[in-house]
Amino acid sequence: MAQYIQEDYEAPVKRRRGHPIRNLFMVLIVLLVIAALVAGGYLWNLARSFDSGTTTIDNALPAESPLKDPAAGDSQNILLIGSDTRDPASDDARSDTMMLVHLPGDRSGVYVMSIMRDTWTEIPGYGEHKINAAMAFGGVPLVVDTVQTLFDAPIDHVAIIDFEGFKGLTDALGGVEVNNPAAFTSSGESGEYFPAGTVSLEGDSALSFVRERYAFTDGDYQRVRNQQAFVRGLLGTMLTKETLTSPGTINKSVAEIAPYLSVDEELDAAAAGGLAFSLRNVRNADISMFTLPTQGVGTSSDGQSIVIKDETAIAEIADALDSDAMEQYFEAHNAGV
Repeated sequence: MAQYIQEDYEAPVKRRRGHPIRNLFMVLIVLLVIAALVAGGYLWNLARSFDSGTTTIDNALPAESPLKDPAAGDSQNILLIGSDTRDPASDDARSDTMMLVHLPGDRSGVYVMSIMRDTWTEIPGYGEHKINAAMAFGGVPLVVDTVQTLFDAPIDHVAIIDFEGFKGLTDALGGVEVNNPAAFTSSGESGEYFPAGTVSLEGDSALSFVRERYAFTDGDYQRVRNQQAFVRGLLGTMLTKETLTSPGTINKSVAEIAPYLSVDEELDAAAAGGLAFSLRNVRNADISMFTLPTQGVGTSSDGQSIVIKDETAIAEIADALDSDAMEQYFEAHNAGV
């Protein structure tokens, strides 16, 4: 039975500035912050921070991609990647975290789908492997190609972010309140206890919260839930009136996150600003998060512990992407439950 989880070709890298790229998925945050700046008239200052701070991934999008179905209209698909090494082009790189963000054509909401990193799937040119191996085999272009192949739908933009950026970002916001679904103590000698319910996260605590998996019997499944809870809490903080009407807080937040962000060649400040302006009416309640349904865990023929993909669910999501009907898919599955 499918398991649903929900919370409410090597490419050279051209650096704009010399900061490392490693982990996570939060360009969505940057886009929403840009929306606030556009509305407040501070775009020029933001653009300078964004373009000078971020890194460009050359040739991030494969030359050959699936054709966009006309029924998809003006919808956009953005792939957010976290790499578990400081250099996404290195031989041992893995995409530690992966989310596919779907923006419907009418920009009435945002749909964020987590993809389990151990999902066993076809990597073009390499056969079946865990999906997170695509980064090591062929860099960002192969990760994009693998996801496009999985859903037979084009990716419009791709971004990578380093976990370390969250330390400064949560501090700039004065902390982020998160609804922790399950109490746990993070692993390691300096493990930190996180009670169930509302917790306030800053700096290293935020990193411990989103990284932990060894404390849970279901490992990555609970980590994905926690990451989704953190994203929702972070968005909720950023979309408050206090944040949106504070140019100082907004600019500080963008300055903190930009050096840890790497984007495709077309996603500069102007493009990001345009996307964000189209999302200017989106609020926290309009953001839906779920995990790509799976058939649970298993073992590959070569003995690896893997997550078995749900072909039926993948086909349904592919149809929803092609027809810009993610809202209908989400509602039909009772918000992913």
